[in-house]
Amino acid sequence: MTVKAIAVVLAAASMSATMLSAEAAALRVCADPDYLPYSNRAGEGFENKIAEAAARALGETLEYTWASTRGPGGFPEFLARTLDANECDVVMNIPYGSREALTTQPYYVSSYVFVFKKVKNYDIRSMDSEILKRIKVGFESDTPAEDGLKIRGLLLDAVAFDVGSNSAESPVVMLDALQNERIDVLITWQPAIGIFLERRSDLEAVVVPNARTRGSPEQYAFPMSMGVRQGNESLQKRLEEVIVKHQAELTSILTQHGVRLYTPQ
Repeated sequence: MTVKAIAVVLAAASMSATMLSAEAAALRVCADPDYLPYSNRAGEGFENKIAEAAARALGETLEYTWASTRGPGGFPEFLARTLDANECDVVMNIPYGSREALTTQPYYVSSYVFVFKKVKNYDIRSMDSEILKRIKVGFESDTPAEDGLKIRGLLLDAVAFDVGSNSAESPVVMLDALQNERIDVLITWQPAIGIFLERRSDLEAVVVPNARTRGSPEQYAFPMSMGVRQGNESLQKRLEEVIVKHQAELTSILTQHGVRLYTPQ
């Protein structure tokens, strides 16, 4: 082989290696294509913005694997079809310590809230508030709110919203039910409705405190993390470095999207 031919081969090999490196330098994120305020294909959700910030901090491009988190099997099935199947490498906004993924340290903490019309001036301070027995309560299905109502015998008279499992519904339907007086108070995860509350100044949101009044602990405030595949400690560590160094930026994104940050007492 001539010197020129060898040079051509080496150049081609170098180019190939560079291309492979470029392809590898991507943060592959699993996300729902149509579930605001969390994420959508247009990149308008707060999970989209957090993912963009993480990719930028890592110096990587952002690639999405789109799949509904609200299909049959819910969020665990979503993770099985995407993250666990190596279709992507990370998912935003997953509870810290989840058994379904390897989680980073939390990048925010928020809570379930009671939402009601300000003019009602309800004295609601906890799930044990007496007034909850006398008014129509709405709640998001398959959440700690449902469990809390059930153990207090309030579930049968309450109105359930299947927003988390029905891809055709938006969290807005729960606020509409309040405005139309189909329900008097709503109990839901604050980040799900925070951005919409900013346009409904007549509504009040009060944090649901963690409790132990009925025996076993009830948790309504949750630290939220980024999740990677089990065994991918390398990416977990890199993302944790991003969280530590860019916490102020991540917090700003959340608050701009109406997410109320909450530290339990």
